[in-house]
Amino acid sequence: MILFPAIDLKDGNAVRLVHGDMDQTTVFNDDPAAQAKEFVSAGCAWLHLVDLNGAFAGEPINAAPVEAILKACPVPAQLGGGIRDMATIERWLDKGLARVILGTVAVENPALVREAARAFPNQVVVGLDARNGKVATRGWAQETDVMVTDLARSFEDAGVAAIIYTDILRDGAMKGPNIDATADLARAVNIPVIASGGVSSMADLKALKDTGVISGAISGRALYDGAIDLNAALTALRED
Repeated sequence: MILFPAIDLKDGNAVRLVHGDMDQTTVFNDDPAAQAKEFVSAGCAWLHLVDLNGAFAGEPINAAPVEAILKACPVPAQLGGGIRDMATIERWLDKGLARVILGTVAVENPALVREAARAFPNQVVVGLDARNGKVATRGWAQETDVMVTDLARSFEDAGVAAIIYTDILRDGAMKGPNIDATADLARAVNIPVIASGGVSSMADLKALKDTGVISGAISGRALYDGAIDLNAALTALRED
């Protein structure tokens, strides 16, 4: 199971939110590229980046720190937030991103997800963010009646590289991930599923891995707070 350290970008800083609330922000580093290099030095194989301002604006806002991270770090990175058209997808991949994450458009324009996945094999990830099993869009600000599992199944033949499932009520709250819901989703589709939201301890990582069906986990606040030692976690995940 791959551990993805998360760098959430707001106003050029590396931050964490609670429950996706832009008013509940903690700044952890005003130099996101330096933070990324710390994660890489600890041995991570991937970086997970989110343009929080972009998610609300519907277009990239934190391009400068993302580009600085891509230049500073040799490991592949995936980015979500405000990526809602083919031109933006192509531009980011041309700049060196390994994968783009499409969230809002997966609900509002699923044909774009399919088009992008065909054009860029293994470089398109679907981000499914949910409250109580229902997908939320536009920086989690808009609720929908779309069920996560139904939407995930609709992309099974699209060729997407992975699905990132985030339980919004767990995100940034350090209360543990929704293991059952994530594992149920992973069993319901043939697309690799990455857990996100509330991954806050080594026990969480072990429990996710022990399901045998979850391919990755994203953690942010726990790494910044020291609740998870990244080097130790990566070593443990390799040894298991």
